[in-house]
Amino acid sequence: MKLIKKIACLLAVAATALVSASCENDNINPYEYNNNGGNQNQGSTEVLTTKIAEYPVGSLVWTKDTTLTESVEIPVGTSLYIEPGVTVTCKSDVQVPIEIVVLGNLYCMGTAEHPVTFTSDTKKPEDWGGIICGYNSEEVVLNHVDLAYAGATPTESSASFQNHLFKSTIDGGVPAFHFCNVNGKFVMANCFIHDNYNDQTYFTGGQGVIYNCIFADSGNATDGGEAINVKAGCKLDIANNIIYNACTNAFKLSNAGNSEIIPLTQLAAYNNTIVNCGWRRAKNKKGGSIWLEKAIAPTFVNNLVYDCRFGLKQPKKDGADLEHSTIAPNYYFASTETGVKQMSKDADMIIWNDNDIKSNVAGQFNPLFRNFRQNDKMNINCEIDNVQQGAPLAFDRSWNFSLQQGSPALSGGVTSFRRVSPNGIAFFGMKKVTFLDNSNDQNYYFAAPAPTTRFGAAL
Repeated sequence: MKLIKKIACLLAVAATALVSASCENDNINPYEYNNNGGNQNQGSTEVLTTKIAEYPVGSLVWTKDTTLTESVEIPVGTSLYIEPGVTVTCKSDVQVPIEIVVLGNLYCMGTAEHPVTFTSDTKKPEDWGGIICGYNSEEVVLNHVDLAYAGATPTESSASFQNHLFKSTIDGGVPAFHFCNVNGKFVMANCFIHDNYNDQTYFTGGQGVIYNCIFADSGNATDGGEAINVKAGCKLDIANNIIYNACTNAFKLSNAGNSEIIPLTQLAAYNNTIVNCGWRRAKNKKGGSIWLEKAIAPTFVNNLVYDCRFGLKQPKKDGADLEHSTIAPNYYFASTETGVKQMSKDADMIIWNDNDIKSNVAGQFNPLFRNFRQNDKMNINCEIDNVQQGAPLAFDRSWNFSLQQGSPALSGGVTSFRRVSPNGIAFFGMKKVTFLDNSNDQNYYFAAPAPTTRFGAAL
């Protein structure tokens, strides 16, 4: 394959660390790190040096904006580092949708001022596949990453399908980000994940933390789409995130796939804000904010659910392990009588807890966001992607979902529960990077923030 030849050439360059070596590439040299005079090794055989950092020899480093016209595979045992400010643009007019398949390790080292961006040339959902990680992928870091317009349906020629990842049959699109190694680690911190055609994220294994992220405008009316979809084999802390306009669920949590060799998931989701989710699920009526099934036993507390189609739900059969779950207190606000009814104790498949705070009449317990514009025609049951018929407005980065002074949601949460990874997670591939520019310096430890008695996120 042309792609494999490129990677073989690249690895030969990395092994010899010769500045004069070159791998030709139609895609503006997306594998280039040291062959145009900008990234000198300075005589060292121990590191690769760019303008901002030193990396271990053998690493792949993307230092400049890149346009991809075909999929990229990161081999097992190889680490790709993407430096702050780099934009990766995926072409949409290709026969096989572009994917970034991480069989090794990936480190997207964005900063607040200079995020790493994954986008497409036409900026439409379903333009490309997504970041699909392999069963031997040990570490993935997405820090200050903008990830958008993914979710395309693979073909039998797709890199993910060829590597037996995510899809065993071609029956729909891939998620924007998928991680599956039970023994691997990942972090999503300070990210903006938006306008993806299917699930924003899908996890079938791994220890991870997800915090300070915004998940916006996900899914499609035909197939649905979750913001955070978790199966068996995971150990996750998920905190201080904004989830807006997820087509089906903000959270779909399950122990599907558990067996003797795949452990049950451990998960703590707390202090997240969930707004306008579930309205577009036309195929069936499940979901709407949080869906628990197949023996999942999460800690799910201090979350703020605002005008979503339903409250916390489970199927009538094969539901959650509520005996071992902690699912209250959470804060549920409904601005309409329909919303109040669909989150009530008598609602179909609802999981009720007396310790939750819920609107008993429309508009009660408004959490008072600092800056948020709701669709004047908002209809949480509209089932069509049409603002004129009540669908949510497109996400606006100027919105502020922190709480005003005097908000009833500023207190009442709990802090006594234990996080899954209270000391954080170490990413040793990041530890090996020596930053030369302090403005880009990053730690190699990532930990979800401590819980607060405030409901919802503070972003």
